[in-house]
Amino acid sequence: MKYQHPVISVQELDEIIENPNLILLDCSIDKVGKKLDDLDFELIPNSHFFDIEHRFSDQRSELPHTLVDEKTFTREAQLLGIDKESIIVCYDRWGVYSSPRAWWMFKTMGFDEVYVLNGGISAWKNAKKSIAKTYKLTEDLGNFEAHLNENWLANVNDVLDAIDQYETKIIDARSSSRFHAEVDEPRPGLRKGHIKNAGNIPFEMVLEEEFIKSDEDLIEIFNKYNEKEELIFTCGSGITASILALANHQINPNQTIKVYDGSWSEWGKDPELPIE
Repeated sequence: MKYQHPVISVQELDEIIENPNLILLDCSIDKVGKKLDDLDFELIPNSHFFDIEHRFSDQRSELPHTLVDEKTFTREAQLLGIDKESIIVCYDRWGVYSSPRAWWMFKTMGFDEVYVLNGGISAWKNAKKSIAKTYKLTEDLGNFEAHLNENWLANVNDVLDAIDQYETKIIDARSSSRFHAEVDEPRPGLRKGHIKNAGNIPFEMVLEEEFIKSDEDLIEIFNKYNEKEELIFTCGSGITASILALANHQINPNQTIKVYDGSWSEWGKDPELPIE
């Protein structure tokens, strides 16, 4: 079963909950200043843990949350029992925060049928659905093989090339105060400011509490970028940029979108890269 849009509701998930091809992934990570330990450990039954911080981030990189290579992604995805025919639903315990990052990873690695549960575990609970306290153990290795789709991924050179291109727009998901250099960066050693010619949509703008906003609201938010052929989303380390990528893809599925994986963690530390 293929849903038309990447963001699905609890009702839509419930329709496929018994599908043997369904893979549920808890993609939760800590937030800045907030820890998962502060939350009750509650899961959708039969969930696996998608470890963004460790298994699905390149531990050799000096940058946080760097996407792993195809071989590593293949191995780790297979360990979660993911097959080529799987239907993947990503969620997190914050609502919608880190699950879009997992969604973007799968898209970048060539997997098509992947979705994000709007509202995460809170929406599931509020619908009076059952809760689990342990992860599901993988019984058999999956057969999914990752193939990098560079149409979803931007590197530092792509961003440099895009700065003065009319058909491409760089959009920063960080807060307005960080974008305008009004506060220090939370990571030490980074300059203040933003990538030259970038626009700013703080990721909270596309959220209504724990949910992605309605399509009507998203259309209004992204309206001025409709004429662009390509959008490149950036943030601090690639997590919240993925929220904007998901929100835009929800309403503009034919527009090319990329996440700048290095984001400000890379751009902000290099004095040779142009900022404003």
